[in-house]
Amino acid sequence: MKPISLPFTTLMLISILMLTACAPVQPWERGNLAKSQMALDPYPLQSALRAHNYGSREAAAGGNAAQGGGLWLLLTS
Repeated sequence: MKPISLPFTTLMLISILMLTACAPVQPWERGNLAKSQMALDPYPLQSALRAHNYGSREAAAGGNAAQGGGLWLLLTS
């Protein structure tokens, strides 16, 4: 039988530790997790609009994976 390599063992150990870090959320804790302060992005609509605006103004391939600029031209004329 072949010995197990060190990188594989390390990867398995890290993945097992990460999986055990998951814990069920109790019903009385859900109110705290639903607060706006706990959100990853407190202003999701504003962030989406800024990303769209940046991509439209960049108008080059690779500029936030969007191309174009028609809306910007309409707003500035």
